[in-house]
Amino acid sequence: MIGRQIWRRGPAAFPRGLRPRFEAGEASIVMPLIPFSPQEQLLDLPGHPPHKPFGGGEGSRSWPVLGTDHSGVDVLSQLLYGFRVSFFFAIVVAFAGYTIGIAVGATMGYFGGWTDIVLQRGIEIWASIPFLYTIIILASVMKPNFWLLVLLLVVLRAWIHITYTIRGEFYREKARDYVQAARAIGLKDRAIMLRHILPNSLVPVVTYLPFEIVAYINVLVSLDYLGFGLPPEVPSWGRLLLQGAETITAHPHLVTFPVIALAVTLFCVVMIGEAVREAFDPRVYARLR
Repeated sequence: MIGRQIWRRGPAAFPRGLRPRFEAGEASIVMPLIPFSPQEQLLDLPGHPPHKPFGGGEGSRSWPVLGTDHSGVDVLSQLLYGFRVSFFFAIVVAFAGYTIGIAVGATMGYFGGWTDIVLQRGIEIWASIPFLYTIIILASVMKPNFWLLVLLLVVLRAWIHITYTIRGEFYREKARDYVQAARAIGLKDRAIMLRHILPNSLVPVVTYLPFEIVAYINVLVSLDYLGFGLPPEVPSWGRLLLQGAETITAHPHLVTFPVIALAVTLFCVVMIGEAVREAFDPRVYARLR
């Protein structure tokens, strides 16, 4: 019976050879470990939401392990989908911001002079724009979404910090002998910057990237907590924290589990980043053994 229903919903999604089995009802489905959607309201559970965690044995094999929120939505599914949204947000912002920051910092550090001075003054003026106030003003006139928040964070602040770091690295590397040799054989500035100086200036990028990802996850959680983040239909750790803060004495699980998930995620990201940094550290191979 399940196979027939699925076949009627989307026959184009299945190979032709499986059509007889689905029409005969012989197909089976492996259900996911968490059968609840982050938008599904579990209103058929006994009692009233929010339900407490670890409530199994009350007549339902699929009882939410970590309970539900005020709308009756499973907390565990919100944590998992919220991790996907937060981590993807941080990755997109970090890589986009680093791309812009590396390009601007490389230009400042390699050419120097008036190019460096003018860009520095422009960056100082741009960095003085308050990010949170800008988000609040824009959120009051338009509905913020994922890509709008990414754009605002990248444009307003994600590229500024790495710009100064890359600028210093290019200032140091352009005085090396290999750069002078590259100029002597007639290489253009673009080739020198991309093929020679940039690969030797990426150590701070690898070092700071995990901490930037952690910071952007915190930024998204904070914006969602304040009500200026993602739309309500998008699963969010910040929105769970907001619900838990309002009823922390009666339903502490709405605060406890998001905080644990956030702490574990940030710890794992930092540890993975530290391992990557050690793998790319040239000083390890420069020691005398």
